[in-house]
Amino acid sequence: MSRSTSRIQRAILSVTDKTGLVDFARQLSGLGIELISTGGTAKLLRDSGIAVKDISDVTGFPEMLDGRVKTLHPKVHGGILHRRENPAHTAAVAEHGIQPIDMVVVNLYAFEKTAAKPGAAFDELIENIDIGGPSMIRSAAKNFHDVAVVTSPADYPSIAEELARGQGALSLETKWRLAQKAFATTAAYDSAIASTLERIPDIKNPQLTKDESFPQTLRLSFQKTLDLRYGENPHQKAAMYSDGSGVGVANARQLQGKELSYNNIVDLQAAWDLAQEFDEPVCAIIKHTNPAGTATGKTLAEAYKRALECDPVSAFGGVIGVNRPIDGEAAEEMHKLFLEVIAAPGFDDAAKARFATKKNLRLVEVKAAPQKWILKNVSGGILLQDNDVRPLQDIDLKVVTQRAPTPEEIRAMLFAWKVCKHVKSNAIVYARDGQTVGVGAGQMSRVDSAKIGAMKAQLPLKGTVAASDAFFPFPDGVEEIAKAGATAIIQPGGSQRDLEVIATADRLGLAMLFTGVRHFRH
Repeated sequence: MSRSTSRIQRAILSVTDKTGLVDFARQLSGLGIELISTGGTAKLLRDSGIAVKDISDVTGFPEMLDGRVKTLHPKVHGGILHRRENPAHTAAVAEHGIQPIDMVVVNLYAFEKTAAKPGAAFDELIENIDIGGPSMIRSAAKNFHDVAVVTSPADYPSIAEELARGQGALSLETKWRLAQKAFATTAAYDSAIASTLERIPDIKNPQLTKDESFPQTLRLSFQKTLDLRYGENPHQKAAMYSDGSGVGVANARQLQGKELSYNNIVDLQAAWDLAQEFDEPVCAIIKHTNPAGTATGKTLAEAYKRALECDPVSAFGGVIGVNRPIDGEAAEEMHKLFLEVIAAPGFDDAAKARFATKKNLRLVEVKAAPQKWILKNVSGGILLQDNDVRPLQDIDLKVVTQRAPTPEEIRAMLFAWKVCKHVKSNAIVYARDGQTVGVGAGQMSRVDSAKIGAMKAQLPLKGTVAASDAFFPFPDGVEEIAKAGATAIIQPGGSQRDLEVIATADRLGLAMLFTGVRHFRH
């Protein structure tokens, strides 16, 4: 048997996350592998009837300093690190009575969980910095030709199966894959420690500051979850990465349909984000990240039908986002239109059965995950900003025209404001209470967005309201909106020509609200 496939005879097990460990250890023991363990891990295995040797029996030294020193010993690291094909190494370990350790099963102290606890004490943070664990992981990963390093309980079943198949041996390819994962694990662990300790500016008063300021060093760690067929265009390659949280679009569960494309995922995020703005049942239909139609309703079916009314032509081939599990009634309506993706918190059995006849339609189940930061690439670096989650308060709303808006107009404007935030700038949204009527997106001038939003309208514009993501630089946008038939406007204000804009609204009989909040979206 070659060095790369030699049989595993001895393993050390020392884990914080004990998920699946007993079964895995029992399988290792059944293959005749000697088990060495520490502290609570050893106790668990013994209590489960599995024979295990204490680390102190290997080192000849007791676990000491409250467990800070137990595996930091030449008989541990010599057993892991010596190269089996090197005669000088094998002679050295034999001379000092060091036995080979062929497998290291280790996961680390829960530093990130400790740091995430409200009011985490500094001493508790420091004690949850693992020293021996990362040292063993790195030793084993460095000597991957001879040693298997297992850092994730998710790998236990496949490792046990391969060991049983290979009479206690693992392939070099498996050991290399495990080593790569091990180094990624220690890198992410050290990154989490460094990022957390940066939040303690004064060691004489070691308190974690609120995690609100931008870090001096931005450390990002993501795992690839999906190779995509191509990127935004067929000549571009693409992949999707996950932060490992299990929530959000990158960790969504696809229930049926073709594989997701890069553009599907981008639109899916846009649809999901817009749907999360509302408490009542809502449906957002997205094309190229802009809402073709958005509406609320007493049921999802009603919301979908009202959203579709806004622009049924653009909705063809769209991506839908909703904020309620989809039921059979909503599925029956959505089934009538060609759609690319439907993103929802869930789908009931009737909905799944109805959609099953559309084999290519992608159904994606998403768990909500509020985004803290927005990142954007620039050459040579990245931009980082807070997510745009500023809700309007009553105190923000300022009537600036002679005519105050009616309660119905206010409801419609607040609805339009939420949608407008998700339209590419320059953005103008025409709406009634709970339903968009026309969407003008992404134009170089605001007056053009006002014209296009009106031009796109399939429903009557008379009596609608309009929302603008930023101020009107000139009165012409207000004139265009009035010409379309809208009766009220909600906008941030703040232009040098605000007085002219307000005077134009007064002349045309419009009500206008200033919010003092801008929602550019580039």
